[in-house]
Amino acid sequence: MKFLRNLLAAILGCLIAFGIVFIMFVMFVSLVGSADESVVVKGNSVLELQLQQPVNDYVGDNESDPFAGFLGKAQGLDEILHAIAVAKTDPDIKGISINNNFLLTGLAQTQELRKALSDFKESGKFIYSYADYYMQKDYYLATVADSIFLNPVGGMDFKGLSSEVLFYKDLQEKTGVKMEVIRHGKYKSAVEPFLANEMSDANRTQIKELLNSLWNTMVADISEGRNLSEANVNVIADTLGGRSPKYAKASGLIDGILFYDQYMDKLRFALSLGKDQEVNRVSVIDYTKRSNKKAIYKGDDKVAVIYAQGEILYGEGGQDVIGQGIITGALNKAVDDDKVKAIVLRVDSPGGSALTSDIIWREIELAKEHKPVVVSMGNVAASGGYYIAAGADKVFAEPTTITGSIGVFGTIPNISGLADKIGVNAEQVGTNENSMGYSVFEPMTDNFRSLITHGIEETYETFLDRVAKGRKITVAQADSMAQGRVWSGVDAKRLGLVDELGNLDDAIAAAAELAGVTSYRVRKFPKYKSGFERFMEDMATAKTNVIQNMVKEEIGLETYDILKQMKSAMEQEGIQARMPFVLDIK
Repeated sequence: MKFLRNLLAAILGCLIAFGIVFIMFVMFVSLVGSADESVVVKGNSVLELQLQQPVNDYVGDNESDPFAGFLGKAQGLDEILHAIAVAKTDPDIKGISINNNFLLTGLAQTQELRKALSDFKESGKFIYSYADYYMQKDYYLATVADSIFLNPVGGMDFKGLSSEVLFYKDLQEKTGVKMEVIRHGKYKSAVEPFLANEMSDANRTQIKELLNSLWNTMVADISEGRNLSEANVNVIADTLGGRSPKYAKASGLIDGILFYDQYMDKLRFALSLGKDQEVNRVSVIDYTKRSNKKAIYKGDDKVAVIYAQGEILYGEGGQDVIGQGIITGALNKAVDDDKVKAIVLRVDSPGGSALTSDIIWREIELAKEHKPVVVSMGNVAASGGYYIAAGADKVFAEPTTITGSIGVFGTIPNISGLADKIGVNAEQVGTNENSMGYSVFEPMTDNFRSLITHGIEETYETFLDRVAKGRKITVAQADSMAQGRVWSGVDAKRLGLVDELGNLDDAIAAAAELAGVTSYRVRKFPKYKSGFERFMEDMATAKTNVIQNMVKEEIGLETYDILKQMKSAMEQEGIQARMPFVLDIK
């Protein structure tokens, strides 16, 4: 009763709070809309790179949206990279401070940030980094800096990469709630947790090789940034040589052990300031309001960049979901715009609906009849994410991109075991032999399983055909790299699944070259819902969010994550071309 009382009180309080906030928005929206959003950057300033919110490749055009600043749940990587590029030649910016991040970015995004910072250093300006605690990804980014500093009582996580996969077979047997699984591909391990209690040799092999490839890329960059041999970097990781500030300094991972006020003295020295003079700092998020007004690309012609990010689901799609509606609309607008000479599709997706993936693939084929289409892969372009990329005129991936996973599967929930335990019996009546279809209350019949298996095999063969034609290889060659196997960008390049290793800028340049243009601007698609629309949607889902948070608090985060993964699997509809497992790299 106490839990229910607290739950109802929280829901009521949340609704009242949203009502107050809504009234405040209505009262001040005109002031916000008319306010001067320009940011004054004083001379001799430091750009502070502190990214403690989730980072998406693209969050949309917020220039004319007065609600965007209040409701933004993520920062746009495109804007951050643009800000760093503008700061490189901004006379008011003398250097960059990377400060206490706990990055919520993917590994490929982190690598792209690192490349942008490396380019910034070519201006002769300094980059310093400071943290109370360096997580592994944060330290990887920090190694681009001229000097790295750590709090005297802080710490560092530097031990190499690992990943954990949860298995639910015993849980299904105990509860009577299970997932009926049909799959193709020996590496298609998205469904393995529902079929076994331990990791298969094939799955262990692919995860091990993937992690090794990603780690080798990180080690190479860290080695160069810290002037350490790659062998030495691995020894430091094996021996936990960064586990304390003292060890990290002795190992050469950092340059100094300082309190934050002492770090500020370092910045003052770099800026030629006196000890009592204030360091002018501007956050990268504030600086984007200035940098967004300065174009890097210039020209009358345009290259369209279409962002496809999130899982692939049938329907319209949005900021975090790839749907055929929003992507088809963006492709059509780019094709119809005479000033757009080439198209770049930026993909960051673990896949999803095979049907939606094929619809988008077809739209890309149609777009190619009019203009060159180049793909730039982000953190993940796997399964359905690779499906929509494979047919492009040219495909780029970061070395740390996770890609491939050419395979399909289907999962269908079944609670016949639970029904037996609680005394539920389902009886069906129909007009034709197959009219009654499938019931979650009854075990799956051989006939129904055979029907689904046939659909899986047909979809897999179609997937292989799309890859073979797009990559200009035989179906047999495509199959040899398929079976649901995932690869790093480095391995994908070696195998011919991608054409080049490079970032989004490299893909844009390649698209312009294919179109024969040398002077161009970039136009970004798609246009997402306004901040006000998202605010109203958030109000509509506020109750659900409160309940989820209460449950999470009561049962714990780890248990909640297990339930969330099972719920996601049970909600998947249709044949899936999806990333073969939830890859939580630590």
